[in-house]
Amino acid sequence: MSGQTESLEGEGSLAERAYDALSRLVLTRKLPGGSLVVEGRLAEQLEISRTPIREAILRLAAEGLLIKQGSRSYAVRRVQAVEFFQALKVRELIEGEAVELAIGRVPQPLLQAMRDEVVALGREEVQNEAHWEMDDRLHLLFPEALNNGVMVRIIRELRRATRLFELTSPSGRVARDAAEHLAILDAVLEGSVRRARAAMVTHLRNVAAEMLDVMSGRDAAAPKRRSRS
Repeated sequence: MSGQTESLEGEGSLAERAYDALSRLVLTRKLPGGSLVVEGRLAEQLEISRTPIREAILRLAAEGLLIKQGSRSYAVRRVQAVEFFQALKVRELIEGEAVELAIGRVPQPLLQAMRDEVVALGREEVQNEAHWEMDDRLHLLFPEALNNGVMVRIIRELRRATRLFELTSPSGRVARDAAEHLAILDAVLEGSVRRARAAMVTHLRNVAAEMLDVMSGRDAAAPKRRSRS
């Protein structure tokens, strides 16, 4: 019986590992929109057997990151511009509310540690996985502090929609991201409800405005960086 239990636990941990690895490939654009998700190739690349890979694919399909392509295959979902901008607009409302309600609920040491991390990453010019991971933690910090599972789930799903948008971000967005994130954290550290909400909304509106500039050709010289927010 114990051997069977260990086997089941091993399969479960492999499925979780496959899910984490595959979702990271999608959300960091190593598997861009429209890419076919080939079970055998992924199993070889991640050195995980096909069964956990298949479970991860089905889980990501249920979450909307992958879509059915034909009878048995899946592909990474493409997000069009209209969905990107609609998602950002809804995020303004929900994340603005979340940061306002979270004032006084997030431990000061945690806020300060995140602030230090934002400052350090803001000095870098090229985005990497550390930027993506920090960005996720910052934007989910406030709904999680409220213990509002529904809000966390909605924000996470909206962030995935904006993350999957294929257009590159405008030049200088890494530094501006850092400055805007610091404005949010500083307002929360100071306990300013009005400033915290305004900083969050301003941040998301700036992302939308700058992406419109890219689409209109006003930021043609932008390096190939994707928007993280």
